[in-house]
Amino acid sequence: MSDPLALVRRAGVLAVLRAPSADAALAAVDALVRGGVSGIEVTFSTPDAPAVIAAVRERHGDDVLVGAGTVLTAEHARTAIDAGAQFLVSPGTVPALVAAMTATGATTMTGALTPTEVMTAHALGADIVKVFPASLSGPGYLAALRAPLPHIPLMPTGGVTPDNVAAWFAAGAVAVGAGGDLVPGAALAAGDTAEIERRAHLFSDALRAARSAEEAR
Repeated sequence: MSDPLALVRRAGVLAVLRAPSADAALAAVDALVRGGVSGIEVTFSTPDAPAVIAAVRERHGDDVLVGAGTVLTAEHARTAIDAGAQFLVSPGTVPALVAAMTATGATTMTGALTPTEVMTAHALGADIVKVFPASLSGPGYLAALRAPLPHIPLMPTGGVTPDNVAAWFAAGAVAVGAGGDLVPGAALAAGDTAEIERRAHLFSDALRAARSAEEAR
């Protein structure tokens, strides 16, 4: 892909999926897609994460952007790409790991919080810097980072809710990552796909409203 940001921007919301089993993960993905969320981050804390990624690609094809999260090793990166992952996400920025991630050719996102960390992640080759945990800061902090670093694509993760999606995009986010507020652990454990679908609708509606507001500016 000539623009590694294009599909991430189009998805807008990436659901961070930490499921107790592969079956629970796949059921949650189906619910997310029904609710209008097309960006799926299957974390390596989910059992059989590569198998889940492969199944999502087979089941949903190009209707879903699926990648691997909690990438902690080069082996994680390789197995995720072999399974069909379209992007890779790590919670932090470790130079050797970033090199392994970018070497796959997939869109690479690594975590950072401070300006120095953000600059380091970008210099090492991250396509998007995951501002994490964004719950410690808020949209105002993202806007402050963007002021001196407008050339670095930022994606807040942690603390993103339907009520503040618009504020994150107004602050300059290229996309947002949503975990517990979109796919809560209790709903995953209980197999409550109706609750996950309900939350997905809230997020997809918030994304549409945010984009409409952007177009109006």
